[in-house]
Order: sequence, then structure tokens, then C-alpha cells
Amino acid sequence: MAEPLSGLLVISLEQAVAAPLCTQRLVDAGARVIKVERMEGDFARGYDHVVGGESAYFIWLNRGKESLTLDIKDPADARLLHRIIAKADIFVQNLAPHAAERAGFGSADLRARHPRLITCDITGYGEAGPLHEMKAYDLLIQCETGLASITGSPEAPGRVGVSLADLCCGQNAHAAILQALFAREKTGRGQGISTSLFAGMADWMTVPLLHFEHTGVPPQRVGLKHPSIAPYGAYATADGKQVVISIQNEREWSVLCARVLGNPALATDPRFETNVLRVKNRPQLDAAVQAVTATLTRDQLTHRLQAHGIAFASVNGLADLSSHPQLQRVKVELERGNTTIPAPPWEGSAQNPAKAVPRIGEHSAALRTEFAEN
Repeated sequence: MAEPLSGLLVISLEQAVAAPLCTQRLVDAGARVIKVERMEGDFARGYDHVVGGESAYFIWLNRGKESLTLDIKDPADARLLHRIIAKADIFVQNLAPHAAERAGFGSADLRARHPRLITCDITGYGEAGPLHEMKAYDLLIQCETGLASITGSPEAPGRVGVSLADLCCGQNAHAAILQALFAREKTGRGQGISTSLFAGMADWMTVPLLHFEHTGVPPQRVGLKHPSIAPYGAYATADGKQVVISIQNEREWSVLCARVLGNPALATDPRFETNVLRVKNRPQLDAAVQAVTATLTRDQLTHRLQAHGIAFASVNGLADLSSHPQLQRVKVELERGNTTIPAPPWEGSAQNPAKAVPRIGEHSAALRTEFAEN
């Protein structure tokens, strides 16, 4: 079956994580993506060297792209980029605020020249407002939006263990581009998209923000527990492991008490009759649940939970993920050998052919020939 975005040409002045994630999703759906890099390459190439001398971030987010090295301040290189954009469907950039515009690649000007072009500008804080020129990286945005304040243990805030602000922004940009493509099918015209790391994380912080604004009390840091649902958290087992148990309604609470914990009276204990009361009395609730889980091995506990339809998860490490039976992988071709990574998150993607990670400027000569001046 033909890939859904086959035939689309995407030009991306990209670096780091957010924009490369967006365009990687377009590659995975069949689009042709030309990645424009500085002469020294995307700095994400140097984040680490753990995969055959290459960066884990870079191989994840740049499979199947074509690498073109340009100095966009050089007039000849700028003309080349303009010629390529003239044939493109989508233009993505996440340079410093207004840097693309100063170099002659402002989105509004590009769309004025090419009405079918879809442009996507990715920034840290947006293109206006008092902080729009501030540098913005993932951990900074996790802190600035309050995410770090509700993450971690009761003793201290913490960083979410992946680059969540970047990934959220890249996914938002990808979704907006697909919407713009759909709109272009109806109208024949492209449109401008602008999204930011801050806006994406602020959106995802809506629930804790509403809790604070309507109660005056922010969600507390509770480690491996849910701040507003109980029981929903990690419980130790007799063999030194942990299992997260998740109860979403009163029916499940009754089943947990009667069938898993062997204590049906606990379900009607006045301290635990509703979720609000269970959260209020969480220390006593957790003690009652823990008293039973501590007598069972992880396998015994998970078998009971599974048998009675109670949601759970093992608190796994990366070794567990590496061998997880649900994990699907795709092959990635590297300059020296191959590796595998988790497949893109939709069914069937594991059957896609392997894609190569481009070397710096690997396709420059061919692209300069393809888009040479007439």
C-alpha cells in the first residue's frame, strides 16, 4: 500500500529534538524530507556517541532524511534554498526566534511567494510576548511551566526522564501540519503554523493548573502515586519488586478489596468509600493495601490482578523494556553497521523497510545538481 504522504516534499531548517521529531513522523509516512544543516551539522549529532559512535537522539529522529549542508547567509546557498522551497509542500524551522526571517526565509514572505506552501515555525516561548527571545531548552521549559514542581518525590522536584517539552512540541507541530494539508486539499492554499515548547507544556499542565486555580492548592509531589486518584500507585511485593495498581471507579475498588486483597469490608470502610475520601486518607489506605501485597510475590500479585480485571503495571527498568514482549522494533542503517529502535507508534510500522541515518551533507552534491539554476 502506498505511504500516505508519498510525493510530498518537506524542507526543514532544523536542529535538536522538536522539529526533527515532527519531520521524522512525516518521513515515516512517506514524505521526502530534506534536512538543512550548518556546515558542522545539527548539534544533536554530538549529544552522545553511544550507538556505534553516533548520537542516540540523532539516529532516532533523522532516519530516512536527506542531509544538505548550507550557509544560508551565503547568497549562492540562499538562492539554492529558495529554489528548493519553491518546489516544496512544507517548510519547517526551529532556529532562534526571527533568525530565519532575518536570513530571508520568513514564513509570511515564503507563503506570499508560494501560496500552496505550508510553513511551520517552532520556538521556545512563541513569536511574541515578553519572553519570546529567551533561549528555551527542554528542562528549562519543564521548570518554567511548573511541571518540575509536581514531578519527583515529596522531598524535591524532578525532571521527567525524557525531553517531554520537546516531544510534546514536535507532536503538536506534526498534528498541525496534517491539519493544514487537509485544509489545503479543500482550499488550494497553504497556511502558517506557529507553535512553541512553552505552549505545548502549558496545555498539558491544564489539569494541575485547574486544581490550583480552583482550590488554591497545587497537586503534591507523591512519587509513584497519582495525586488525585487512590489507590493508584506502587506497592512493594514479598520478592522486593513493585507493582502499580490503578483503581478508576467504585466497582473496581470493591473487586480489589474482595478478590485481590481478601478483605471485602475494606470497600465500605467510611474512610475509603469514595475516591475523594481515599485520597484524603491515603496513608491509611496504602497501609491496608501494602499489608497484603507484601505477602505476595510480584507474579502472585499480578496473576490475581489480571484474573479479576484490575489494571496494573510492573515497575520496570530499561532492561525489562529491552526484552518486553510488546516492544516492536525497526532497523536503522548507520554509517558503521545497523541497530534497531522502537517502531513508530502505530500498528504496522514495524514492517516498514529500514531507513538510513544521513551523514553530514551526504546528499549535498546530488541536491545541488537536482535544484541547480537553469
